[in-house]
Amino acid sequence: MRIFKNPIFITCCLIFWINQAVEYWSFESSPFLYSYLDDLLAMPVILGLTLQIFQWIHPKKDNFRFTMTQVIVGFLYVSVAFEWILPAYSDTYTKDFWDIFCYFLGTIVFYLGINPKNKAISN
Repeated sequence: MRIFKNPIFITCCLIFWINQAVEYWSFESSPFLYSYLDDLLAMPVILGLTLQIFQWIHPKKDNFRFTMTQVIVGFLYVSVAFEWILPAYSDTYTKDFWDIFCYFLGTIVFYLGINPKNKAISN
């Protein structure tokens, strides 16, 4: 199944875009949602888009999936970049353990719900 047709990926993207619109137009929002919803949805959206691009260019096409190692590297990359490196150089970013926890939960959502399962190869 293509990633763009995956209902979990579509739901994550729609919620992310709605949340961005709410923040942009300064509508009232829960402080918890304002602080953590984007972080929770980041990994399913980032990894989902990346996986779709890989499926377009990889010889396995729709059968290509990320390994657990690749998913963990993606999680670590985003966590280190946004919670360690960027806060050191910009006042816009702040270190927050809960952001990393949200990235972790989002990574699990991606791996279990969006990353396609290996199909048995028949001879």
